[in-house]
Amino acid sequence: MFDLRPVGYVIGLLLLALGATMLLPLALDIYDGEGHWDAFLESCLITMLAGGLMSLACANGVGDRLSLEQTFLLTSGVWFMLPIFGALPFILGATEARAVDAFFEAMSGLTTTGSTVFTGLEDLPRGLLLWRGILQWLGGIGIIVVAMVFLPELRVGGMQIFRSEAFETMGKILPRATAIASQISGIYVGLTLACFLSYVGVGMDWFDAVVHSLTTISTGGFANYDASFGVFTGVAEYVASVFMVLAALPFVRYVQLVNGNTTAIFRDAQIRGFFFVIAVLVTVTSGVLTTVFPHHWEQALREALFNITSIISGTGYSSVDYMNWGPFLIALFFFIGLIGGCAGSTACSVKIFRYQLLISAIRVQLQRIHTPSGVFTTRYDGRTVGDDVISSVMAFFTFFIVSLGVLSVALGLTGLDFITSVSGAATALANIGPGLGDQIGPAGNFAGLNDSAKWMLSFAMLVGRLELLAVFALFTVQFWRA
Repeated sequence: MFDLRPVGYVIGLLLLALGATMLLPLALDIYDGEGHWDAFLESCLITMLAGGLMSLACANGVGDRLSLEQTFLLTSGVWFMLPIFGALPFILGATEARAVDAFFEAMSGLTTTGSTVFTGLEDLPRGLLLWRGILQWLGGIGIIVVAMVFLPELRVGGMQIFRSEAFETMGKILPRATAIASQISGIYVGLTLACFLSYVGVGMDWFDAVVHSLTTISTGGFANYDASFGVFTGVAEYVASVFMVLAALPFVRYVQLVNGNTTAIFRDAQIRGFFFVIAVLVTVTSGVLTTVFPHHWEQALREALFNITSIISGTGYSSVDYMNWGPFLIALFFFIGLIGGCAGSTACSVKIFRYQLLISAIRVQLQRIHTPSGVFTTRYDGRTVGDDVISSVMAFFTFFIVSLGVLSVALGLTGLDFITSVSGAATALANIGPGLGDQIGPAGNFAGLNDSAKWMLSFAMLVGRLELLAVFALFTVQFWRA
């Protein structure tokens, strides 16, 4: 019989932790005298009560090992349950959001997507703005642990290639997760603090610096203003670009760096490829801006660097409405969002390493066609890559393209136009944030979408954040028979 108790126990503990974090915006609302603190108190009590009861009910079934099926269910269950309770402050608070909008916002936060259904952000209580930032910050550290512990064990989308780089305690998933979380937490907090101090140093007030440091390091993209990052032009854009890049690098390299291995971060093929892609894209974009549009070279470089870094990392900030940059750059930005950062980071989308593996596999196939009698092996970062990894990567690309097509058609059937449907599907599956077009583009938001579209996009955010296959496996007969 399938034992759900270990899964329920972990989810219950995480709900307890989520409820405890609601005390921070509660305290801020009390300090501000806004009168909205009671919404967080009610949400905190409901969340902690549910989490406490769930963990107590399941405590007798806890061990240090999880089966493969339990690991799949836990990974998806966490990202489904936490947004339900994370949505409570939006329903009970000043926004008085409907269930679909509140769930969309919470899912967008915890998956670090950054799409929003709220307008008039400047007028919201600071407690709610802080809560949006906290959701993304928690989602960011959560996905690092998932990417370093669970996805390699589940062999999702080629992630098994990183098993040897992590912390080998085969089969003991929960102790391994705890050990990794304890190591990366300090690094994650340190980067957040450095980002906060840098934002303050370039002129942000302390509250904006707090929230934007939370959403920058998590590559989440929730901002305190309807204009996103457009209210902080100048040096702040360079600061944000630096920390978005740092957050999109594999955190295992930071762990190694702290433990004395100072060369691994420079030898990583992902990191080299990530910087190369950013350099090429920034050069092309800034060149177009200075040639076609009346941009000063520094402004062109700054806007290109910030917005490209934001989209490729999946942060989703925007400092300008790049829908006005012409069809070439608009199309380019669509494909930039489908690249992504490094595996084992807070970044989203397909990830650099999968494209590198795909190119390596194609090169080997071409060599075999040219020299049928030769022996060629696919290699990545100096290591031989097995056929199982290549098959897993190919399956990921196939599922991603099929999912993108199916979701685009489904969104179109709800009445959305072609650009909104396709870019909305892409931004949800890749967890980017803004889409394209007047409605959900960098100058818009998702508030005007119909409820059916919002529910579908919420599910797509979950699927995309967990690398698609980890969720789709739950819908197979073989999974439940096992």
